Amino acid sequence: MDVKIRGGVHAPEKHDSAEKHVTGRADYADDIAAPEGTLHAALGLSTVARGRIKGLDLSDAKTFPGVVGVLTARDIPGVNDVSSTGRHDDPVFAEDEISFHGQPVFAVIAETREAARRAAKMARMDVEELPHVIDVADARDAGYPNVTEPLTLQRGEVGPALDAAPHRLKGTMRVGGQDHFYLESHIALAIPGEDDEVTVVSSTQHPSEVQHMVAHVLGVPSNAVTVTVRRMGGGFGGKETQSSLFAAVAAVAAKKYGRAVKLRPDRDEDMVATGKRHDFLIDYDVGFDDDGRVLAVSGDFAARCGFSADLSGPVTDRALFHADNAYYYPTVRLTSRPLKTDTVSNTAFRGFGGPQGVIAAERIMEEISYALGKDPLEVRKANFYGVGERDVTPYHQTVADSILERIVGELEDDADYAARREAVLAHNAGHRILKKGIALTPVKFGISFTATWFNQAGALVHVYNDGSIHLNHGGTEMGQGLFVKVAQVVADCFQVDLDRVKITGTTTAKVPNTSATAASSGTDLNAMAAKAAAEEIKERLVAFAVESFDVPADQVAFEPNTVRVGNTRFPFPEFIKKAYLGRVHLSAAGFYKTPDIHWDRAAGKGRPFYYFAYGAAVSEVSVDTLTGEYRVDRVDILHDVGRSLNPAIDRGQVEGAFIQGMGWLTTEELWWDDKGRLRTHAPSTYKIPLASDRPRVFNVRLAEWSENREPTIRRSKAVGEPPFMLAISVLEALSMAVASTAGYRVCPRLDAPATPERVLMAIERLRGAKK
Repeated sequence: MDVKIRGGVHAPEKHDSAEKHVTGRADYADDIAAPEGTLHAALGLSTVARGRIKGLDLSDAKTFPGVVGVLTARDIPGVNDVSSTGRHDDPVFAEDEISFHGQPVFAVIAETREAARRAAKMARMDVEELPHVIDVADARDAGYPNVTEPLTLQRGEVGPALDAAPHRLKGTMRVGGQDHFYLESHIALAIPGEDDEVTVVSSTQHPSEVQHMVAHVLGVPSNAVTVTVRRMGGGFGGKETQSSLFAAVAAVAAKKYGRAVKLRPDRDEDMVATGKRHDFLIDYDVGFDDDGRVLAVSGDFAARCGFSADLSGPVTDRALFHADNAYYYPTVRLTSRPLKTDTVSNTAFRGFGGPQGVIAAERIMEEISYALGKDPLEVRKANFYGVGERDVTPYHQTVADSILERIVGELEDDADYAARREAVLAHNAGHRILKKGIALTPVKFGISFTATWFNQAGALVHVYNDGSIHLNHGGTEMGQGLFVKVAQVVADCFQVDLDRVKITGTTTAKVPNTSATAASSGTDLNAMAAKAAAEEIKERLVAFAVESFDVPADQVAFEPNTVRVGNTRFPFPEFIKKAYLGRVHLSAAGFYKTPDIHWDRAAGKGRPFYYFAYGAAVSEVSVDTLTGEYRVDRVDILHDVGRSLNPAIDRGQVEGAFIQGMGWLTTEELWWDDKGRLRTHAPSTYKIPLASDRPRVFNVRLAEWSENREPTIRRSKAVGEPPFMLAISVLEALSMAVASTAGYRVCPRLDAPATPERVLMAIERLRGAKK
């Protein structure tokens, strides 16, 4: 009889906190019992987009009932900066100048949250308003500087190649931003300790960065600051760098007043004061032949970055890394323009610039197909990365693991794409008002941090003398299922049931110098580190068995919930007890760093990605041409996660990523007024996808035959970010429906998000051109 452990790798285990999530028993930062006497902080935000502070009257705020004090930049004992890049361009509190509407200028500390919030409204700011620029195109035209160094990727001489191409076209595409809209807003609870010590509970994807930033602001060493996080109510990149400000304010107040301090902004304040996905203005120039095969591409990627650098450098870099998506460009030049604007500094968001690059590649394929009168899928397949001379990216990395043809071919057959496209064409020919569209788009997404030093992780594993196992690592849980995956790996290493492994919250006191849980690398890095720790303990246990029972090492084996020593089998807890009595060290710290990656940014060459993840989606839509309203009728997805560690979790990630991507491209619109005020700042004005927006038919399948060619953890692949871009198939399907109103002769050039208003305007524009 084949006995197996319960909950090992490759098993569809439920999320470790699933029941807690749905019953409300999961503890988030705001659920933690605060110490007696905890104070509450509220931020005082600027009311202009750009200006000079001439005066700040805080007297009414300070005397408001329940107020303990007010903090400004002068109260910061260390450095007034939480810049993640070390540029010192991201102050905790504005000092002399206002850089965006909603910038923190001060913080009120009071006995209650209500008192702090009310008092913050009592302050009077005297600000000399200055001209401001909000839009990326306006910033470019006004000569606004870059917030960080731009990047150029180049292979060959683009100018001559474009001039020599049989066909050539140029275009511009606007790609909107996106708010993270996590269910749990930013929050921090700081508890002062002895001497210079402080403990911070933070909703963050990067505990070590919060630790370092709090220490920087307090003027103390990092060893004085401990940051903990059990789970987040969503992050999506919005809590990678921007948690630091909230933690720093709480920590400064806690040390100043000697009491615990909690800072939890309102949803409106969170949306106004924190960064979002970068919106892009993309100019492209492409040359191609009669078959639709690309010969040369030139692309300029201008991004609205905000007033400081934050992560705009690596975000705009990654946009260029993915501007080829699944397609080989023989000659190419791509340039980023990370432009400063008088807005909140934009930051990481699921895909980290990759989606903005991929959508440019898909627009190019779409443009070519309309220019030649071909099915866009035919053009896409003609440009896929292949072998030999067609396998080198614009950044000179060889694509050695492409499964594009199999993924797309299999989905094309399973989803009956060809027949459904013919049916869509027939429908559109017979219906004047309700038009349909269908599109199949692929994704090729590079996995690794492009900041090479972030590709490392640590883990701590304890085996207690009763056989129970304690697991801690540097990754953070934000609902994506990281913790259960890593626990499955540890359970598999020891061959014990999953419920024997205790999952514990992330803390800088256990695992130091952690990388952000981002870039889809959380499982790749932390599971390998945990495996290294478990294997080290196993080596000690094997050595103990060899010495104690006088057997060779090859006769010691970890079997389901037992340890076999020669012909004798011990239940796992019994064997561990014997090892403990034999004074075996049952704890280990594991470490992992991604091998074989390197990147020379100045040269624009290297191997920044360890491997690529692939996928494809077919989306079918219906559009009312009288109103521009639409619905997504059906979506079919085939996605590559290698050998899935947990198919249930991975499928959920694919589904969620697709819907979030669909929101980015269809309904989630950020809008600032002429005063520089964000007006889409709450659920009442910012439309995320609802349950009713989901595809009527939603078929999601993992490519079970796939296995990572690289020796990743159990040959799995990352899943968090790559499927996000599959939603581009929805935008492309909408474009086909719009194009049908003019006989498919013109590319509609839909900007994103393709709201019903934009769809309707595109229809009217095509109809006007037709006349």
